[in-house]
Amino acid sequence: MAVTLSDEARQYIAAFDAETDVAATDCIVDDEFERAVFVVPPGRMGQAIGPGGQHVQHLEERLGRDVEIVEGADTAAAFVANALAPAAVYNVTISSEDDEKTVAYAEVDSDDRGVAIGTDGRNIEVARRLAERHFDVDEIALT
Repeated sequence: MAVTLSDEARQYIAAFDAETDVAATDCIVDDEFERAVFVVPPGRMGQAIGPGGQHVQHLEERLGRDVEIVEGADTAAAFVANALAPAAVYNVTISSEDDEKTVAYAEVDSDDRGVAIGTDGRNIEVARRLAERHFDVDEIALT
């Protein structure tokens, strides 16, 4: 599915690529929480983070906001689990309700529900936005 990027997101992706040598596939610029969330291809997370988180630190200094990275996946269920990290996600089930709404039900460890949701719902909201952009998932529900 095609992802539409703002000019600012394109600039951030260019900076990300230059710093990490990893071609980010998406970027959400979240002005409310002063962060940029990048999606990287499967298997490229370590390279994107860099030794000791060096790439992330440099990007945060350069962009003037927090940087978060989500590892892409081939399936909606795996993508949702990755987007909710570092919360421990045991299972994700994708369900379509009357062909109108697609919901990802994520089974999250009870101790990690707060991590999955995040302050003011920031983590689950960005996970939902990314899942919608990449897999047409309308909602994420924690079980």
